Amino acid sequence: QVQLVESGGGLVQAGGSLRLSCAASGRTFGIYAIYPMGWFRQAPGKEREFVAAINWSGGTTSYADSVKGRFTISRDNAKNTVYLQMNSLKPEDTAVYYCARRSGAMVLSTERSEYDYWGQGTQVTVSS
Repeated sequence: QVQLVESGGGLVQAGGSLRLSCAASGRTFGIYAIYPMGWFRQAPGKEREFVAAINWSGGTTSYADSVKGRFTISRDNAKNTVYLQMNSLKPEDTAVYYCARRSGAMVLSTERSEYDYWGQGTQVTVSS
């Protein structure tokens, strides 16, 4: 059973920065750690949307247009941890942020349905 635990969310002013962490554990994750990891977010009244994804080595990444140039996804496999560095935050970035593991493929995906394990989410609030 894979367990994903997000941390690092909080309240920040527009233009500020936050770094989210996603710590993974469980033997299933260890066996399938080669699969990509992703970050999604869900704003009030909105559907959950793709933010960023990263492959096993960190050499391939993908970003939603809305965060490109501001957010950076990275991973430290020795620590079984994925990070999301968020800079130049905007009020529209306010959401619950979730990390997730790609299901059954090496190819990066932007689709929520193509991830199998999810964290509980961490709240990010950006004030004007």
